[in-house]
Amino acid sequence: MLDKETTDRILLLINKEVVPAVGCTEPMAVALCTARAAQLLGRRPEKITAELSANILKNAMGVGIPGTGMIGLPIAIALGALIGKTEYQLEVLRDLTPEALQQGKSFIADDRIDIMLKSGNTDKLYIEVTCQANGHMAKAVIATGHTNFVYEEADGEVLLDNRQTGSHDDGPADIALDMRMVYDFAMTTPAERLMFILKTRDYNMNAAAESIKGNYGHCLGKTMDRPLSHGIFGNSIFSHIISKTASACDARMGGAMIPVMSNSGSGNQGICATNPVAVFAKENENTEEELVRALTLSHLTAIYIKQSLGKLSALCGCVVASIGSSCGITYLMGGDYQRICFAVKNMIANLTGMICDGAKPSCSLKICSGVSTALLSALLSMEGKHVTEAEGIIDIDVDRSIHNLTSIGKEAMCATDDMVLDIMTHKTK
Repeated sequence: MLDKETTDRILLLINKEVVPAVGCTEPMAVALCTARAAQLLGRRPEKITAELSANILKNAMGVGIPGTGMIGLPIAIALGALIGKTEYQLEVLRDLTPEALQQGKSFIADDRIDIMLKSGNTDKLYIEVTCQANGHMAKAVIATGHTNFVYEEADGEVLLDNRQTGSHDDGPADIALDMRMVYDFAMTTPAERLMFILKTRDYNMNAAAESIKGNYGHCLGKTMDRPLSHGIFGNSIFSHIISKTASACDARMGGAMIPVMSNSGSGNQGICATNPVAVFAKENENTEEELVRALTLSHLTAIYIKQSLGKLSALCGCVVASIGSSCGITYLMGGDYQRICFAVKNMIANLTGMICDGAKPSCSLKICSGVSTALLSALLSMEGKHVTEAEGIIDIDVDRSIHNLTSIGKEAMCATDDMVLDIMTHKTK
């Protein structure tokens, strides 16, 4: 059993990394940064310049902005300046009204926004927004984490500067995890201290339910619920898991004004770590405590992997979150620590290398691939089957296997990431 200090620190870490968000977290982070720069300016901006890292650009280009019916950064920036509230964090645009939307469209039409790639070496998650009006200027910078302000300036006066101090999106809550620690925390922490994790189910299953009321993205979740799909996949736990997970992603990527509970700065990761586990637990008739421990295991596994991978990378986040959900499902099937490690190895052997080519409606397809593999990996692990250290990048040690995955995603796939962005920004219109 973990000591009280370790348990408390992990609880703080989960509460920091698992938070509500409306819309894709990358454009919402840009809107948040814009809202802060406008707040520092103290007046309505006449001109806004956003300098962004390549990964922010990649993840914000093709995604719907909630409640707008529009895609991409310009409307997120305009609304961030006009109605954004920094205290809402990643729900920064939740006060959107039809009138505000019209003002945002007019702001864009007046050619008041410049968006560009930030030159030089920056963190993969870097947002710098400058607002100007009537000879006044204000600047805000977010780096390393979606809500982590590292620099603020107004009319030449520096109000905050943590850029050179090594201050990141870390804090006293952060703790270096390993798989054994993740498992022990999820299994031994008193259940009443973990009940807050049920909010992930409430938020993300609600997003799936609300998605069915509209036609969002590619409607993958709704397609899985149709008779033809039932004829192919069956009216089964598998098809229900795919449907409920894809539906929530459809709505989020399609611009629905529906909050989800994110994980490590990603709403899709939050959905993928939650809905497969919640659906399986309900249909398998697991107890509420078992669901709580499974969700905790799933989300904390994703957080652990992201510690070495980073908030944004060339590796699709559904790989990370699906590893978490596979662990949670394996536990709900009756799996012990060894079986959960088997599931992790099976996941890494299969999904390593799935590229992230930005946040967009088709993310639901990648999530389905991840969730399908999560179920298969869990089933194999319960049979005592796993990919061994004699095969590919799998190591006999589960933590080294995880770090092999993250090394590929963080280091080896950098050239792939550059190529993906180049392709995305030079497509024929």
